[in-house]
Amino acid sequence: MRIITRLNIGGPSIQAITLSDRLQHAGYHTTLIHGRLGPREGDMTYLLPVGGMATAYLPALRRPIKPLDDTRAVWQIFRLLCSTRPHIVHTHMAKAGALGRLAGIAYNRTVGRRSPARLVHTYHGHVFEGYFRDRSTSTFLAIERWLARRTDAVVAISDRIRHDLLDTYRIGRGDQVRTIPLGFDLTPFAAIDASNRQRAREQLRLTPNDSVVTTIGRLTPIKDHQSFLEMACQVAQRHPTSVFLIVGDGELRTELEATAAAWDLTGRVRFLGWRRDLATIYGATDVFVISSRNEGTPVALIEAMAAGVSSVSTDVGGVRDVIRRPDAGLLVPAGAASALTNAVCSLLDASDRRQQMAAYGRESVLARFSLDRLLADVAGLYRELTLDNSNSDPA
Repeated sequence: MRIITRLNIGGPSIQAITLSDRLQHAGYHTTLIHGRLGPREGDMTYLLPVGGMATAYLPALRRPIKPLDDTRAVWQIFRLLCSTRPHIVHTHMAKAGALGRLAGIAYNRTVGRRSPARLVHTYHGHVFEGYFRDRSTSTFLAIERWLARRTDAVVAISDRIRHDLLDTYRIGRGDQVRTIPLGFDLTPFAAIDASNRQRAREQLRLTPNDSVVTTIGRLTPIKDHQSFLEMACQVAQRHPTSVFLIVGDGELRTELEATAAAWDLTGRVRFLGWRRDLATIYGATDVFVISSRNEGTPVALIEAMAAGVSSVSTDVGGVRDVIRRPDAGLLVPAGAASALTNAVCSLLDASDRRQQMAAYGRESVLARFSLDRLLADVAGLYRELTLDNSNSDPA
């Protein structure tokens, strides 16, 4: 049983759906449980394959803390565990990780005590920086530590997240936390060439002379689009033909659109909402930007690099696990719009450097974030857990 809070646009949803679908060929038959989307969140349920995979939608499972809904979700997950009797319960994202493991612990100590399910949780990032006030963060940390002691395996999607879990937040044990990087089918992005780029610009009504700077992500405070707009203001003064594409949606869209209008960026900054034609977006882009204050492993950055686009990113979370060398992409401090501006302009000013960076970045991610490698890593973990019957109760 795989449990994810919701199938909104992003890496966790892609991974949950892909793993549930593709691991069937390795003998792992999955029931995928997912919850309710939030307002203005992009929906990735269109990726669910037609037939061949069991799914369950639980409206009570949702990102905000709602005690009544949370209790109802735990009970519903518990009942599904009782009816399906899974060998493995694998949770993704913070809310599903907490409620799903609570239901799994209850199941293992009651109905499933003779054949307990192995509990696995994947940290696609963490909510211990930039999301909540200090008191709430302390509470969440205590809960995560308690849950980790009762979990068979904890998966970190990058070395940086593994370091944070073990050394900074003291969640889990060294022999328990595994690093399994993300993996994707990057073929559509790797196939982008000069002819694709020309067609992409035509489709987005961009000229060959436009300098196109793009960001993709939810319009929420943690993504810090305010810094992106400040950068856009400054870059526009140095590059009059620059155009800025913001792909995504969220609760801050109206506010960000108002800021862009107040700063005389209307027409130059384009809010495109959620898009499925990402190969077209990347194909039209000169420089891809992440301005976030926290990230797990940013999927859009991996896709952009696979598409042969140079990049500038804030040095947060797992970004450095994607951009490991200066010739693969530029890193700047979070919240420093001037540093973001200088880095973007340094690439717009030097087409040769931009192209060299794009070529090396493409080679780098294609080698490390393949779908085949991900499937082999996860299947190997599952085999290890199901064959090891020496400790049926990790508590």
